[in-house]
Amino acid sequence: MALAVFFGCTFIAFGPALGLFLLTVARDPLRIIILIAGAFFWLVSLLLSSLIWFIAVKSSDPRDAPLQKGLLIFGVMFSVLLQEAFRFLYYKLLRKAIEGLVALSEDGCSPLSIQQMAYVAGLGFGLMSGAFSMINLLADSLGPGTVGIHGDSQLYFLTSAFMTMVLIFLHTFWGILFFHGCETRHWWEIVAVVLTHLLVSGLTFFNPLYVSSLVPAYLLMVATAAWAYLLSGGSAQNLRRFLLCLRSGTTPQLGS
Repeated sequence: MALAVFFGCTFIAFGPALGLFLLTVARDPLRIIILIAGAFFWLVSLLLSSLIWFIAVKSSDPRDAPLQKGLLIFGVMFSVLLQEAFRFLYYKLLRKAIEGLVALSEDGCSPLSIQQMAYVAGLGFGLMSGAFSMINLLADSLGPGTVGIHGDSQLYFLTSAFMTMVLIFLHTFWGILFFHGCETRHWWEIVAVVLTHLLVSGLTFFNPLYVSSLVPAYLLMVATAAWAYLLSGGSAQNLRRFLLCLRSGTTPQLGS
């Protein structure tokens, strides 16, 4: 049973993202570098936010429960803001990289567009975020403990896997929206990314009322995916054809 939970939750959390990686990233060394660098930027943001939260907790009274809960909320919100700050820094770095690639190329064009870089960078953010969200849970799922033995929900591992999957996708879509906002100077798109990131992170405080966190998160993912699709060059007509399983014309070239 433990192995079934382990592999089931692993494939739920990382299966779709792994499919995207194999189809759109794995065959291009440049995209792999961008993905790994994006994961590194997310990792640095986590390190800094964890350091701030650790200092805050150690300098406070551990017996003050309301204060500790407030510090937890502060840590989550601060971590989100720091992640988005590092997403912006990564955008600036990739912008410089594009200028260098254009200067070195024979035809004066970058091998990757900023939209493609945004997609790969967002996927890197999401994969590293998902890895840190699930690695300890997957290790615990192998036993020897039993979930729910003391009356808690038995859906803990399963819902954590579904939340990890939605966060990986959201990071991918947020990357597209964020980079587009920076490119076009539509700052309200950047603000929308930050606010929705704060919202999804805040929804986790409703756990163990998992419906209250998962359902809004997935609805937001669908809306964000449609928005990112349209900004990437897709059309509402093609989106409707896709949803109706009809053959369509051109599609956005994020992975080609």
